[in-house]
Amino acid sequence: MVVTTSPLVKTYTLQEFWELPELPDGSKLELIKGVLYMTPPPDYPNNQSAADLHDQLGEALKKCGYRGQIFFPRTAIWIDEDTYLEPDLIYLSDELKAQMDPRHWTRADIVVEIMSPKTAVYDMTTKSDTYQAMGVREMWLVDTDVKQIVVRSFEAGKSAVYKPGDILRSEVLPKIEIPVATLFGSA
Repeated sequence: MVVTTSPLVKTYTLQEFWELPELPDGSKLELIKGVLYMTPPPDYPNNQSAADLHDQLGEALKKCGYRGQIFFPRTAIWIDEDTYLEPDLIYLSDELKAQMDPRHWTRADIVVEIMSPKTAVYDMTTKSDTYQAMGVREMWLVDTDVKQIVVRSFEAGKSAVYKPGDILRSEVLPKIEIPVATLFGSA
């Protein structure tokens, strides 16, 4: 899969992107094929879901014996000189982490995007396509309004939707079982 943009859009190099000032309202900038994308700062449901998912996934990883780490934002993955993304959460297995420069991660086992009405289309399309093109193995799209999680396994070519009565499962981490209700109890 190749990610492309209109030739009429101003594009940035990674160096130019890194030199941009922080946005005063806490919005986040990301770079895809040189094009800047801005998303609003996370709100309470986003932050609570990220914290709940971090806790539940961490417990499931330990219980099942998976070795790796979960990283919070401002952890990024980037490729080339024109694509830089910061997922809400990243899971990197020890095996994949050992294959990459610790100062330059280009892939992830799992990325998590916690969507808001303002970011849903971007997360489900542009960002999802970019993660797939980057070689991310699996993406979890958490919708705090609808209270569901879509798991897209790029590696296996499968997608599944999980709601509060379901047990979340992963193609990348097949032994984990996370009750979805535990991820939306506080949101």
